[in-house]
Amino acid sequence: MRIPNIALGAAGLATFLALGEALPRLGLVDADYFPPPSGIAGALREELGDAAFWSALGDTLTGWIIGLGIASGAAVLCGLLITVVPVLRQVTASTIEFLRPIPSVALIPLAVLLYGTELRSVLLLVVYASFWQVLVQVLVQVLYGVQDVDPVADETARSYGLGTWARIRHVMWPTALPYVMSGIRLAAAVALVLAITAELVIGAPGLGSLIAVAQASQAVPDMYALVTVTGVLGLLINLGARAVERRALAWHQSVRGETVL
Repeated sequence: MRIPNIALGAAGLATFLALGEALPRLGLVDADYFPPPSGIAGALREELGDAAFWSALGDTLTGWIIGLGIASGAAVLCGLLITVVPVLRQVTASTIEFLRPIPSVALIPLAVLLYGTELRSVLLLVVYASFWQVLVQVLVQVLYGVQDVDPVADETARSYGLGTWARIRHVMWPTALPYVMSGIRLAAAVALVLAITAELVIGAPGLGSLIAVAQASQAVPDMYALVTVTGVLGLLINLGARAVERRALAWHQSVRGETVL
């Protein structure tokens, strides 16, 4: 009998928690620096009852969603423009290849100089990382997706007198959408990582800032509890992004599970 994947996942998680509980209690690791999951759970309950936690969570989600939205819109627009205007491919290729490898954390001093510890510092890093490190994939994938447009469909659209923007909407965009959604799903996780990193390093309001305060004050269980929250938040964002992707691509064969003969 085949064991369901959810049961295997639950068993793995239970084993991990049991091991984490046993190691400090057996003295194999220092409980002051590696508290058992039961202690972390107690700290998490206290955090959930603190208004400051929910305020920090709201700040993190605000920076995440705004930065992701700006980066996603800009990347999709650039991808379509580069595709429609061939000369832009040559004009922008060297700039993209130069900017893409620059680590987003290298912009932290610039963000601090420009905006201090305000939300705009977080947005600068989130937008940069999402666009150039991950959402550049959207730009590239849009280009590849549009190049994969069925030539028969494109010629049919031309024969019916559809203009450039009409062909983009009815022919190119449906072809590119799976690539776009894949890139945005990847960008959602990276945007969260950069939002928390910016808060942790810069001190901007959010979960990252609370983690830094807990670490500095030697509140180790609270620190682990907040780290756990960020992990759960990342998991929920990934699940939500996948759900949105499936809904947006409900018509696509990759979601419907159709087989092309």
